[in-house]
Amino acid sequence: MQVTVEDRLKWWHEARFGMFIHWGLYASLAGEWKGRKTSGIGEWIMHDMRIPIADYEALAKDFNPVRFDAEAWAELARQAGMKYLVITAKHHDGFCMFDSPSNPYNIVQQTPFKRDPMKELAAACNTRGIKMCFYYSQAQDWHADGGAGHWEEETPEKDWLHYNRPAEAFQKYLDVVVKPNIKELLSHYGPVGLLWFDTPVGITKAQSEDLRDFVHSLQPECLVSGRVGHDVGDYGSLGDNEHPEGKVRGAWETPATLNDTWGYMTDDHNWKSLEYLLELLVNCASKGVNYLLNIGPTAEGVVPPPSVDVLTQIGSWLRRNGEAIYGSSASPFFVDPEWGRITTKGNTLNLLVKKWPEDGQVSLVGLKNAVRNARVLGVDGARVGVMQNGDTVTLSLPGAAPEKLVSVVILELDGVPDVEAIIIQNAGSAIRLPVAAAEIGGSAKASRGGHTEGWKDTTGSAKWTFRLHQPGTYEITAITFGRKRVPERFGNHDLRISVAAQTVTGTAGVKDLDMRESAPGPQRPRSVLGKVVFREAGEYDLSVLAERLDPEASAGLSLIAVELTPAG
Repeated sequence: MQVTVEDRLKWWHEARFGMFIHWGLYASLAGEWKGRKTSGIGEWIMHDMRIPIADYEALAKDFNPVRFDAEAWAELARQAGMKYLVITAKHHDGFCMFDSPSNPYNIVQQTPFKRDPMKELAAACNTRGIKMCFYYSQAQDWHADGGAGHWEEETPEKDWLHYNRPAEAFQKYLDVVVKPNIKELLSHYGPVGLLWFDTPVGITKAQSEDLRDFVHSLQPECLVSGRVGHDVGDYGSLGDNEHPEGKVRGAWETPATLNDTWGYMTDDHNWKSLEYLLELLVNCASKGVNYLLNIGPTAEGVVPPPSVDVLTQIGSWLRRNGEAIYGSSASPFFVDPEWGRITTKGNTLNLLVKKWPEDGQVSLVGLKNAVRNARVLGVDGARVGVMQNGDTVTLSLPGAAPEKLVSVVILELDGVPDVEAIIIQNAGSAIRLPVAAAEIGGSAKASRGGHTEGWKDTTGSAKWTFRLHQPGTYEITAITFGRKRVPERFGNHDLRISVAAQTVTGTAGVKDLDMRESAPGPQRPRSVLGKVVFREAGEYDLSVLAERLDPEASAGLSLIAVELTPAG
């Protein structure tokens, strides 16, 4: 019987939440080489600090994770409510964290540890019903001959890494290093949920397809991640720590960190709060996107206590509210309500309420279904009032929120959720017009992450139609995407926004980035462009054109949304 992509994805859609683990020789350096701190992330230290292969290889003789406890790691994943676990079997440094008969550069043969942590972890996951999965760097390998980025002694400093390897050398690397490793991982560790490939630099589409098919030939039910290259995987991967802005078509996952790095670094104490992590979890679920959250254990095999603490808290929340996350699908609405997020499951809407209303009133606009029943998770017998009037459903909730951060209200409908195909204002609130719901024209197109891409000339455009309930003056804000580490890539752009026979112009982009050290890397800078007046309720068209694009910004205009906020 042939296994389809849908067959492979069934468990993955149900899981929704997984643990990522970055662990390798780089953990022993913990972000420092010969007294110098890296300015990059932990697992890239060999690359970023130009560590010669021989010097990096020498780290193995002292790598001895005596405090590694596979049972404890798997139990932490279970307690956190995670349903699958992805660990770095081989990262870009080329060192195998498993017993590889084909590659002697591995933890069993080269370190005093002499054990295979992947085998121990696979067994521990199996007893807890957690899917064991492997990360494998299929193209980028700074150690192996032919690998993309392989270091060469005679290479000039400015070209320290060779990413464009000769075609024959790279194919030999795939045949001699990669395929034997994949066969080992899919033959010696029981059923594997997925292979999480990464950084497909230099790989051709035919080579990506060959790797995908090779995995499926060995374990037909094993998923192949989108980073195998050229969009040929079983599901896609959004950018690192990327919040999906709108509904994403197909199967997607966001990989995310608990602090700023992936591999362990002694000095990285910028731990994300429970509030931030829960927000990303429920936002991903509301877009139909899986959430893969990373830990970076120390060289001894210890998970940093702040990671343990916050994962335990997430798990506690999920034990009470997981009904709204596991097996859920994306919200049917075009925009997120200002009070939280929404997921669906059959004939049910799950309202994930972040801002519990002081007056007890929560509104949904555009729902066509009748609400048959409403309840609050964690509050037995609590009565929820339901009033449906026109395009708005108003709920009257109990006075106190059952959860400190995110509470769940379950609505049982008279059928599969059906909503109006237009953005509708919840009277008196801001109107958010996301790119995911826009009509995009010219050079621009909507990315899977929910922002525009390719918008590099003035032919690009974005247009929305929305229904306004409350006339008055509104402030117009352009929300774009940018990264703190490379602001020049996203730049600043002069925009013209037209609505209700009025036009506002202004500059939007990285001028509004938060460049503080504690600020996150990927951001959504908000640029206020001006005000417009709506004299009456009704339906309006709003369009965005670019009068000038920053010529130095290689990403072009990365527009996420336009927001209209009541200005009094």
